Amino acid sequence: MSTIARVSSAVLGEPAHFGSVLAHQPAIAAAFTGLYGAFWGSDVLSARIKEVARMRNARVTECGFCRNVRFDKAVAQGLGEEIVDDIDWGYETSERLSDAEKAVLKFTDAFIHDPELLTGDAETALKRHLSPEQIAELGLGLTLFLALAKALITLGLEPEAMDRTVLPTPAPSELAQ
Repeated sequence: MSTIARVSSAVLGEPAHFGSVLAHQPAIAAAFTGLYGAFWGSDVLSARIKEVARMRNARVTECGFCRNVRFDKAVAQGLGEEIVDDIDWGYETSERLSDAEKAVLKFTDAFIHDPELLTGDAETALKRHLSPEQIAELGLGLTLFLALAKALITLGLEPEAMDRTVLPTPAPSELAQ
């Protein structure tokens, strides 16, 4: 975890955190947060499926902020801590994760590590559980998750300590302001 900010806050008197650092580039920050909100606002994939992929990304990238945040829509859709605990190495044998969630996790690993992991049975399972539209949305979401985690880590913007926190699911209208 990197907790020493490498970029100063653009907001006078406010400590460096993701929003205050992005304030150095407000137009780009607004575009990014608008895109992130649009992704979460889409119902092509359930919030639970999106959160399963986000949690896997958080575990692989070791982003402390990402690992501790839960979005309320996914929690309301039954994504409890016992399921999140199974989103680790060996998830393939979990009895709590659905087959669709396991296919999404395999896709997430392929996306993060090596696209060759998504061949044969893994590709067949993904296509059995998700439509092309859903796979495209998942890929775009993973792009956002990976970018956000890497930015938080590299810029030193992870909190020193953080409890599990349930936040409102991002929405375009909230983030575009």
